[in-house]
Amino acid sequence: MHILRLDPGTAFKKCAKIVGDVMGSFHPHGDQAIYEALVRLAQDFSSRFPLVEGQGNFGNIDGDNAAAYRYTEARLTDFARLIMEGIDEESVDWRDNYSGDTKEPIVMPAATPNLLANGAQGIAVGMATSIPPHNVAELCDASLYLIAHPEATIDDLLNFCPGPDFPTGGIVTDDRASIAETYRTGRGGFRLRSRWVKEDAGRGGWVAIVTEIPYGVQKSRLIEQLADLLNEKKAPLLADVRDESTEDVRIVLEPRARNVEPEVLMEQLFKLSELESRISVNMNVLVDGVTPKVVSLGEALRQWLDHRRDVLVRRSRHRLAVIEKRLELILGLMVVFLNLDEVIRIIREEDDAKASLIARSRSPNCKSTTSSTRGCVRCAGSRKWRCARSRTTSSRRRPTSRRCSAPRSGSGRRSPIRSATCARSTVRRRRSAAAAPRSRRRRTSISRSRNR
Repeated sequence: MHILRLDPGTAFKKCAKIVGDVMGSFHPHGDQAIYEALVRLAQDFSSRFPLVEGQGNFGNIDGDNAAAYRYTEARLTDFARLIMEGIDEESVDWRDNYSGDTKEPIVMPAATPNLLANGAQGIAVGMATSIPPHNVAELCDASLYLIAHPEATIDDLLNFCPGPDFPTGGIVTDDRASIAETYRTGRGGFRLRSRWVKEDAGRGGWVAIVTEIPYGVQKSRLIEQLADLLNEKKAPLLADVRDESTEDVRIVLEPRARNVEPEVLMEQLFKLSELESRISVNMNVLVDGVTPKVVSLGEALRQWLDHRRDVLVRRSRHRLAVIEKRLELILGLMVVFLNLDEVIRIIREEDDAKASLIARSRSPNCKSTTSSTRGCVRCAGSRKWRCARSRTTSSRRRPTSRRCSAPRSGSGRRSPIRSATCARSTVRRRRSAAAAPRSRRRRTSISRSRNR
């Protein structure tokens, strides 16, 4: 999508085009896997910070599938641009794709800790990983504290990142000691409960409204599960279940009697249904992109900070090389500008003008204030060369005389290559001569009439 220039401010493009380009250049294993990954990156209930902005039917929290990729469109989000920031400035290493006709990055520059922000779940050969999503602002605050205090412990980091932050909301019921132990070892889990409120129904009645459900639970399946508990009479305190959700989740739980305590009803449903679920944690990552290892929260943040340091150093070197290349080009243009007549003569008269210009600039009589002989300017009247760069860095005062003070050559003529001072004095003399002739001709005509 970066190659297709699908930036956040551009127009959407068909997902069929995106899937086809990915399959043809980077992933030859099938279009369905590519499209499913694209759809998941666009779902705000699956990704804490979506990387793709979709237009069309990309599924919903009830578990409905997305429309076919010939009907949907997509483009990148601002968060995705941060992940690829500086990718065109040699900030990361590249490798050949599966066919060898193009390059693909080994890792992303990742201006944000996407692995911890959006989380990851997957199974590989002999290993698995399960990382919950977090709030990116809390991760950045913890990273800043870790930079200032490299020996910070998990308890210190929990002051900035107290726990996971799921896209569907919910309440983590574990205590601080259990959360700290999970982050310290990289293994464990979190108990996640649905968020609910008590709502007055009038005439002394009430209902429980569920507004947030656990991460990874389909709402339609949860409604079916509660309906089965009601039909099988496994939840004697529950009288009815209604789904009044629109864009936001709203599940209405009606008690069987008015005197039922809301906390007792919800505790029973938490135990019997997926209104409460357990999110496993297995922070198994590739350290330095090579070695699989279960890391703690602090070590994961240090790995990201080390990666960002390498990226910034490589980007700075690339920018410096671009500036040096541009300065070299400017120095060459200065040489040509200050010796324009001689350059034109060489181009017109010499058979190999390029070789003649190179040989002229690298002559043994070159005298420069720098170690390099490139970009030297030949002073008028002398057979020596002066660096164009010294004109801007030298603290010497320029000669005030309008006439060139350089010695004449052996033939009595001045050198055809003039310095900037000589050229400037010549321009001044021509301007003064062009401004004076009218008064001079007038005085001359008056004197001639008197003599007659």
